[in-house]
Amino acid sequence: MRDIITLECTDCKRRNYSTTKNKKKQTGRVEYKKYCRNCGKHTTHKETR
Repeated sequence: MRDIITLECTDCKRRNYSTTKNKKKQTGRVEYKKYCRNCGKHTTHKETR
């Protein structure tokens, strides 16, 4: 039931991370605060389709 998703930085719009999520428990799009190498700081990363 776990699907692979890609996380995109909200500041520079680059796709930096890929992770998995449980579709049954998290039905909406997820957001994580992660480090972006391009921006050089911690930013919010959102799930992309």
